[in-house]
Amino acid sequence: HGDWIDRLRAADNDREVEIAAKATPAEKMVNPVDLCRRMDAVLEEDSVLVADGGDFVATASYTMSPRGPLRWLDPGVFGTLGVGAGFALGAKLARPEAETWILYGDGSVGYSLAEFDTFARHGVPVIAVVGNDACWSQIAREQVEILGDDVGCPLARTDYHRAAEGFGGVGFVIGESAEIEPVLAAAKEAARAGKPVLINAHLATTDFRKGSISM
Repeated sequence: HGDWIDRLRAADNDREVEIAAKATPAEKMVNPVDLCRRMDAVLEEDSVLVADGGDFVATASYTMSPRGPLRWLDPGVFGTLGVGAGFALGAKLARPEAETWILYGDGSVGYSLAEFDTFARHGVPVIAVVGNDACWSQIAREQVEILGDDVGCPLARTDYHRAAEGFGGVGFVIGESAEIEPVLAAAKEAARAGKPVLINAHLATTDFRKGSISM
């Protein structure tokens, strides 16, 4: 099977080159591909990634590498929104030594943001990253192309980090590429100190997932 494995590895390497070409830092706000690659670079070997729904989360699925079995938890083929906080709570309690991340779209975060109260009260230090592009982008992409209207898709650039702070967590904002690494480092430090963290990352528009169908 050596030749077959080599072909698969070569295909993966070619795909990595394609992804890297899409990761150029944005002039305004943050390229989601760039953000995901930089998050991947700082993951600990014991990290658990919890993927709630959203275009940002789907981007992460292409660009971030779980460090081992049972290190990537998502809702499965039906894409049920809102699993993020519950999955992360269970993962962190089962493996308290593991750095636990939640990846949210700015639509899906609304389903379980209030669980930051649970994280804070019970001392469960997860790190949540919200890809905030003010849109249900995974739906809007095909809806606009097929139906010519984005009705029901626009969202606000909400201060999700402030909501997390109100529940007793620590909030950060990433508004430009230069802020990514300092904020990730500060978030990891806060989590090590026992605090739940939410990073509100303002995303620029990309064509990375053009052609995907979710509507």
